[in-house]
Amino acid sequence: MTRRIGSATIAALTDAEGPFFSPRADAFPAATAEHWRRADELDPAALRDGGWWLRFRCFLIRLDSGRTILVDAGIGGLDAPARTWAPVPGSLPAELAAAGVAPGDVDTVVITHLHTDHVGWAVEAGAPYFGTARYLVPGADIEAVSRLNPALDRVLVEPLRATGQLVPAEGDLDVADGVRVVATPGHTPGHQSVLLADTVLLTGDLLVHAVQLVDPALPYAHDDAPERARESRQAWLNRHEGVLATAHLGEPFLDWPMSAGRP
Repeated sequence: MTRRIGSATIAALTDAEGPFFSPRADAFPAATAEHWRRADELDPAALRDGGWWLRFRCFLIRLDSGRTILVDAGIGGLDAPARTWAPVPGSLPAELAAAGVAPGDVDTVVITHLHTDHVGWAVEAGAPYFGTARYLVPGADIEAVSRLNPALDRVLVEPLRATGQLVPAEGDLDVADGVRVVATPGHTPGHQSVLLADTVLLTGDLLVHAVQLVDPALPYAHDDAPERARESRQAWLNRHEGVLATAHLGEPFLDWPMSAGRP
């Protein structure tokens, strides 16, 4: 699925889909039956067999200037770090090929955060999969992973650092004309989202389920800092007008605010 926004084309690429590893009520313990009813109306494709069904999605931005930017890198191949819980192998290479994009065509990879379902194809077989791209990775996440997850640091961060492709990102920064990384911390220490043409907000895991659109204040059990994540989510949902491009919801693009008003 693609959208044309100004001088850019944005394509949603689904690396894989599958069930969440625990009941959704455990992920959102404060959600009420009414929250879930409204969320299921908003995003019915996320409910399957009574459980939470996720899409693992990346986004490809192609600018008329010739720039090619990938936002997030999916769950990865059979040996990817996400293999312990996510439905590997993913199909991002085939999705890119179908879009007419080779790995060497990608000049920038923006990693919203260092969770395994967003970095899987970043490094493959010990080498950066996108061999000529710079990788914009939240600096605070790099620091946290080096302390808390040495295994991920070794298989992901170190290969990017070794080739000089790792670019620690701090705060807001311009990536290309009309493409801006914006700080949205809380889900991880340095979580970042991407704003395209002031119209499309590529959320990463700023929100992961439609229940957070029904009530953005609801805490998510897997946020690193739930209060900070809530502040980031509410700030952007309150001010953004345009499109939300989401990593895990049933449909990749959601017009926001909704025509009937904010949920």
